[in-house]
Amino acid sequence: MKIILLIIIAYLLGSIPSGLWIGKLFYKKDIREYGSGNSGTTNTFRILGVKAGFAVFLADLLKGTLATSLAYLPNTDINPLWLGLCAILGHVFPLFARFKGGKAVATSAGMLLGYHPLFFFFSLAIFLILLFITSMVSLSSMIAAVIITISTFILPTIFPMILPEQDGLLSCIAVIVTAFIFYLHRQNIQRILKGNESRISFGLNKKPKEK
Repeated sequence: MKIILLIIIAYLLGSIPSGLWIGKLFYKKDIREYGSGNSGTTNTFRILGVKAGFAVFLADLLKGTLATSLAYLPNTDINPLWLGLCAILGHVFPLFARFKGGKAVATSAGMLLGYHPLFFFFSLAIFLILLFITSMVSLSSMIAAVIITISTFILPTIFPMILPEQDGLLSCIAVIVTAFIFYLHRQNIQRILKGNESRISFGLNKKPKEK
């Protein structure tokens, strides 16, 4: 019964639609009616600005971390990754936003932070390097997901200080989350192939300043 309760709590934490609530409460805007129509971090940055974007990013990150950390409560016999996955599902299919949510990136990162902080910072570094090179959040997220997934298989052998032992469940969930991320970015993939995907004002291929 306790495990079922934790699973429900983890899903409900993931279901908190940070972008939607912050947009409505502080900006009187439904973020889903602008830009990509997504309620996640990237669209919030684009539509509501840097402050709102960072607030949504931190909220989406921490809800994944908090959900994962529920497994460390006393007398709890469940792998933290299962609760992290429940939070990710809640983020993508939020109960509080008619099951239309974000693209799983920030909450997935939050799961890693709650499960293995050093591996989280390794993954964050990969994402930031890719973001600097591509200046595209979507492309960086997808490539980073692939590299991180591969890393779960090889890091225990070549860099055990980052990931000390092979973790089959982590690798399995990384594959699932990566597939989710690619599916949820399918429209972004089309825009990337056409050469008209949005770019940020940062990095080697940053968006040119408007005159």
